[in-house]
Amino acid sequence: MENAIQALQEWLDDYLNFERNPQKNIFWLDTIDYLCKRFDNPQDCAPCIHIAGSKGKGSVSKMISCILQEAGYKVGLYTSPHITDFRERISMPDKFFSEKVYSDALKIMMPSIDSIIPENLPAERPITWFELVTLYAFLVFRQAKTNWNVFEVGLGGRLDTTNIVRPKLCCITPIELEHTEFLGDTVEKIAAEKAGIIKNCTPVIISKQNYENVKIILREKAITRYAPYYFVDELTKNCSYKFDEKNHKMHVHFESEIFNRPIETDMSLLGTLQLENACQAAIAVRKVLPNLSEEIIERGLSKAKLPGRFEIVENIKNYPDLPHLILDGAHTLNSIRLTLDTLNKMYDDKKVNLLFACAADKDIADISLLFKNRFENIYVTKPGSVKKSDINSETEAFKNAGLKFSVDPDYTKMIKKALSESEKEGSILLVTGSFYLVSEVCKIIKR
Repeated sequence: MENAIQALQEWLDDYLNFERNPQKNIFWLDTIDYLCKRFDNPQDCAPCIHIAGSKGKGSVSKMISCILQEAGYKVGLYTSPHITDFRERISMPDKFFSEKVYSDALKIMMPSIDSIIPENLPAERPITWFELVTLYAFLVFRQAKTNWNVFEVGLGGRLDTTNIVRPKLCCITPIELEHTEFLGDTVEKIAAEKAGIIKNCTPVIISKQNYENVKIILREKAITRYAPYYFVDELTKNCSYKFDEKNHKMHVHFESEIFNRPIETDMSLLGTLQLENACQAAIAVRKVLPNLSEEIIERGLSKAKLPGRFEIVENIKNYPDLPHLILDGAHTLNSIRLTLDTLNKMYDDKKVNLLFACAADKDIADISLLFKNRFENIYVTKPGSVKKSDINSETEAFKNAGLKFSVDPDYTKMIKKALSESEKEGSILLVTGSFYLVSEVCKIIKR
C-alpha cells in the first residue's frame, strides 16, 4: 500500500475526531478493549511505560524513549498531537518506522475494522478517531517488533484510550486546570482523572506538583492500588541548569540516591520544566532498569528533541533576516509562565514579538496577564482550523489586560504579518498558546 499514512488519514476522516470536535461523554474503555481483542491484544506486544499529566508529558515520554533506545532497545513512542507529520504520533524516538511497517499494520487493521457489524460494538457506540489511531499504534509497534513502548495519554487518564495498556511503570507530570469541561472544574477532580492510570502494584513516578491537594490525591490513589510511589522533588537534590545561548543548549545537573553519581548532560530541550522532566525520566528508567548506567541516561537525555517545545528556529528560507523564531506549544497558565521565564533568562535584553492563539477551553483571562510589559508587538489569532477557538474571548481578555495588540481570525494572514514585521524590525518572534498554531506556522515557513 503506497503512502500508508495518507491512506490512514483519509480513512479516519469518517470517524468522530475529538481533537476537531470535542464532545462530552465519549470516553470509555470497553470499545478499545473490544478492538484490541479482535487483533489478539497488540498493546501487550512489549513492556511499556505510561505517562499522564497536564504539561510536560510529551517531553517526559520523548526523554524516556531516548534513554531506552540509548540502552540498546528498539522503542515505540506514541504521542499527540503532531506538528507537521502524522507519523510523529507513532514513531521511534529519533526517526519514523519504515513505510512497510506502517503499510503492513494498516493492511491488517482496515479490513477487520470495516467488517465490524455496528450492533456488535459495546453499547452499539460508534468507534472514534482516537481509538483507531491508538489501535494503529499498537499494531505498528507489533509489526516493528519493538521491545519497549512509551505511551503518552491523550486526554485525562482514567478513561483515555491508552489506559488499556499494562505498563511496567507510570509517570504523572504536573497537573493543573485544563479541559475542565471534560475532566472536572477543580485541580482535585482533574488529579483524580489523571490518577486513573495508576495500576495495581505498578510503580508510579510523580513530578513536582503545584498543589498540595493534588499530591494527596495521587498518593492516596497509589496507596489504594498498592503501587509504589515516588515524588521526584523528594528523590532529587542540587538540581540546576545553565543556558548555552550560542548553541541553544542547556547544561543540567541533578543528584539522587538512586544514582551512583550526579547526572550531568547538555540538553536541547530548554527551561526549568525540562530540568524537572529530565529528573522524572531518568528516575523512571532507572526504576525499571536498575542496572542502567548514568552514562546511558545522560546520552539519552542529550538526544531528546521535540518540535514545538521552546524550539529555536534560525535561517528560515523565506524569512532570512528573522533573528530567531521560537516555537512553543505551551497552552496552560503555568506552562506559558515557564515559557516566558525561559525566554527572559535567555533573551532578557532582546526585542521580542508575540504571536498567540489558543483553544476555546483555555484560561485566557489569566494567561493574557502574563504578557504585560514584555513584548514589542502582539499578534492574536485563531490556532488554525482544527481546534475550536473563541477569538472574541481572546480579544476581550487582551483588552482587559491593558495590552496593545493586533487581532485577526485569519490565522494564515496573521502568521505572515507577525513573521514579516518581526523580520523587518529585527525582533525575535515567540509563537505560543497552541501546538496547532505552531503547526500552522511550520507550514508557512515550509519546515
